[in-house]
Amino acid sequence: MEVLSHPVNVLDNFNNIKRCKSTSKNFTAIPIVDLLDPDAKTKIVEACKEYGFFKVINHGFSVEFMEKLESEAVKFFNLPQLDKEKSGPPNPFGYGNKKIGLSSDVGWVKYLLFGVGPEIFSKNAQVILPGISESLWSLVNDYVSAVRNMMCEVLEMITVELKIGPKDVLSRLIKDEKSDSCFRVNHYPPYPELQPSSDRILIGFGEHTDPQISSVLRSNNTSGLQICLKDGTWVSVPPDHSSFFFNVGDSLQVITNGRFRSVKHRVLTQSLKSRISMVYFGGPPLSEKITALSSLMDDGEEKLYEEFTWSENKKSAYKTRLGENRLGRLKNHMIDLKSQKLFNMYLYVM
Repeated sequence: MEVLSHPVNVLDNFNNIKRCKSTSKNFTAIPIVDLLDPDAKTKIVEACKEYGFFKVINHGFSVEFMEKLESEAVKFFNLPQLDKEKSGPPNPFGYGNKKIGLSSDVGWVKYLLFGVGPEIFSKNAQVILPGISESLWSLVNDYVSAVRNMMCEVLEMITVELKIGPKDVLSRLIKDEKSDSCFRVNHYPPYPELQPSSDRILIGFGEHTDPQISSVLRSNNTSGLQICLKDGTWVSVPPDHSSFFFNVGDSLQVITNGRFRSVKHRVLTQSLKSRISMVYFGGPPLSEKITALSSLMDDGEEKLYEEFTWSENKKSAYKTRLGENRLGRLKNHMIDLKSQKLFNMYLYVM
């Protein structure tokens, strides 16, 4: 579905928005997981280790339902700016325009951020987010419930494949009614009035990793999403409006003691087409302690990261800039000290 939008002033705050080198290199090796495949759990784990990213098909979702939600979101983003701003600013939830987070990051993006706890969806939409239609509110509620179930199914497949204890050792963090999950609808308007140079392109959402356990993305049939491979190469993910894309988050990298890779990703802006994406972020309860699972670790293996609560990590993560290495400050410094001591001993012997 192509998203139509009202004319926008593309030069508004444009100078604050970064550019990057353009690339047309598509990621042809993207792992594809068929949830009906008996080997799905093995493929999921392999993809999480190598890329931290994979596409899911045969998920049971109706394309018509997803497009209906997309259509309602487009109606909202096509409202006059003053009407949209009735639902903002995002504090913490609501409508946002260009500004991302608390650290002066900006992008060519407009968005709606929803809390998804039962205490929120039990209330009237106009009380929580004035300007949001009841139909959009209802569709978001249904969508979030279904995507949450799919994420939990995938996490339970991971648990079974890794043989790390009770089947719900990971999924319980998302199923918990106090789970700190959220849902975001992004709108990346086109900028037809602007002619980008041959090797530079506008960034819609800057490079970052997701701090949660996992995130599930679905977009319209418009390109823009890129992920960073292990060698630092940025590759474009071909759009597929009928499928879902799973990201490994920082918390899952910590829980697996580095076995899974939290994928760095970004979104580039099109010149002619607008892009709509919907992202469910699966977060644990605020009081949950995040640490490597002992059932997963080998004898003598040390934890790569310090233990922390999700609340502590969330507060710290959202105060940093998008491109910062959020896991770097969580590394177990005792390992670095031991490595330094061994290195010093080696120098002494030499």
